[in-house]
Amino acid sequence: MARAVTTRHKVTATVFAWIVALIIFFPILYTLVTSLKTEPEAIAGFSLIPSGTFENYITVQTRSDYLKPFTNSVILSVGSTILALIIAIPSAWAMAFSPTKRTKDILMWMLSTKMMPAVAVLVPIYLLFRDFGLLDSRIGLTVMLTLINLPIVVWMLYTYFREIPGEILEAARMDGAGLWQEIVYVLTPMAVPGIASTLLLNIILAWNESFWTIRLTTTNAAPLTAFIASFSSPQGLFWAKLSAASTMAIAPILILGWFSQKQLVRGLTFGAVK
Repeated sequence: MARAVTTRHKVTATVFAWIVALIIFFPILYTLVTSLKTEPEAIAGFSLIPSGTFENYITVQTRSDYLKPFTNSVILSVGSTILALIIAIPSAWAMAFSPTKRTKDILMWMLSTKMMPAVAVLVPIYLLFRDFGLLDSRIGLTVMLTLINLPIVVWMLYTYFREIPGEILEAARMDGAGLWQEIVYVLTPMAVPGIASTLLLNIILAWNESFWTIRLTTTNAAPLTAFIASFSSPQGLFWAKLSAASTMAIAPILILGWFSQKQLVRGLTFGAVK
């Protein structure tokens, strides 16, 4: 009886998981199907039957050089992630192993900045970028992406570092390890799963960021999010071409997520089971 109940629960959980997965995946599937239709077919109504044409992909590539925004997305995502880790690892180490009475308050304040509407600071940020000559530059956008994702990176690393026994670091100090040796040679190797998942998550967040990339760039540093937005014109939305551009933009990050899903899950559950 108990075995039958357990089997029933497993089947129910599996079916429910598949339903949720299909609901989440459906927009991606519909975008892909729409990209393989002609414009009249795309606006005719709901249908999951593509005409099988690749005309939209050819038009998108002819109209815009896909390689340039793709390169910008890679540089901005990887660059902002590396910069965020360089800043966040020492910060999280200090708050995890040398906490003060204000550590929790600082962490909450950092996280609260993510709750602020980005449009509220658009004007001052834009003016700062203009005055420092950072508009439509990879350096400026890399710094911006680093700053907006830094609170999440610090929080995640802080959580992972808290699971590492402090006695190990104390033993390293007794063996003569300095501050940076302790961080680089002792702490970092032990937190590789957590750092890897943080790195992957930050790359995904930076890759998908659209608000700042559209407003602080035009052509030189425009990533794939701006590439998608360029297919919205005063004449209207060309759904098939917009879907093709969206598919080309999300495909690389979907592939990355697919191949790194085990590492991502392992890092997100790092320290969850003692």
